[in-house]
This record gives sequence, structure tokens and C-alpha cells, in this order.
Amino acid sequence: MPLINESHDSLPYVDAEPSAVARQRAQQLINAELSAEHATTIHPSIPPAPESNFSALIQQELERKANGAPLTGGIDLTRYEAPEPPTRAAAGETPNLDEWRQALQKAYRSSSHLSKRHENLTLLDENGKNAWLIGNSQLEYILHGLEKDLAETKEASEEVNKQRKIAQEARYGELSSLEDTWKRGVGAILDVELASEGLRMQILEHRRQAAQQQSS
Repeated sequence: MPLINESHDSLPYVDAEPSAVARQRAQQLINAELSAEHATTIHPSIPPAPESNFSALIQQELERKANGAPLTGGIDLTRYEAPEPPTRAAAGETPNLDEWRQALQKAYRSSSHLSKRHENLTLLDENGKNAWLIGNSQLEYILHGLEKDLAETKEASEEVNKQRKIAQEARYGELSSLEDTWKRGVGAILDVELASEGLRMQILEHRRQAAQQQSS
């Protein structure tokens, strides 16, 4: 539903193309009606934008993107790399059990990650092709629907323009006749005004002469 219910009548298939001077004059009249803040102020008919309610992380990412800062942080992939074994204790020294325990935890974490990754890659190899084809088929169906809607909209627009052109060209003779009649009427009014002004001047001249004769 449009925000402003207005219609501007025009006859593009009948009216002559305006000259550069006429376009400039029309633009000057338009600029005279516009406020100084028209380029930065939203039209009052446009509703205000809804307030955003982003989480702190999303807001932080938006600010980073707005400032052009590089992406930092994220998932630390080094935790999934195979750990290096701790340095072996020298003969007679007690091994550092905490280091070995941490190395074992890292090795278990890396092994679990590689195991899950291998499982996912196996599933992708088995089912990924079909899922990809199904996804492409769905996208093609959506694309065909959008192309159909676009073609129907273009066809409807062309039909409207065609009917408007036919209607305007069918009334071209009548409009030209009315315009000529209007021009002749305006010209006749101007002729009458000029004749009236000339007659008024003659009357004033006769009165002036009569007044001079009476005074003499």
C-alpha cells in the first residue's frame, strides 16, 4: 500500500518534449518548494525504523565492521593440533605428571576432533552430493518462480503503457482541437482587452479635449 495516495496526470505520448529552459525552470520551482533539509530529513509519512536489540557480541561485531578493524579472536584451532610430548625427565628425576596429564588431555581432544571430522567428511561424501543436488533444485524452483513473477510484472506494465498510449493517441485529435480552441479563446480575450484599453484611452482623450475647449 503506498504511503502517499496521489496521482499525477501526464500525456507522454501527446505532449511535446519540454525544452532545456523549461526543464531548468521546472527544477527551480521544485527546489523552491523543498526544504533545506530535504536531503537529510526523512519524509514524515515514512514510519521510524524499529529499534535494534542486538546482543553485546553482535553489537561489538557491528562496531568492528563499521570501524574497518580486522577480525580477531574466534575459535582457537591450535587446541585441536597434536601436542608435543613433554621433555623426558633425566635419569633419577621424577617426571612432571601435570605436564603429561595436560599433554594427554590435548591428545584426547585432538583425537576426538579428528574422529568427528572424519565422521562428518564420511557423511558428506555419502550424502553431500544428493543434498547439494536437492538444494540446487530448490533454488532453481525459487528462481523460476521469481522469474515468472518478474515476467508477469513486466508484461502487466507493458500492457498498461500500451493501453495508455492507445488511449492518448485516440484522443490526440480532440486534445489538439481543445488546445487550439483554448489558444484562440485566450487570443480573443487579449484582443478584447487591447481594444477596450484603446477605447478607454480614446474616451480619456476626448474628455481631455472637451475640458480644454470648455476652459478656453
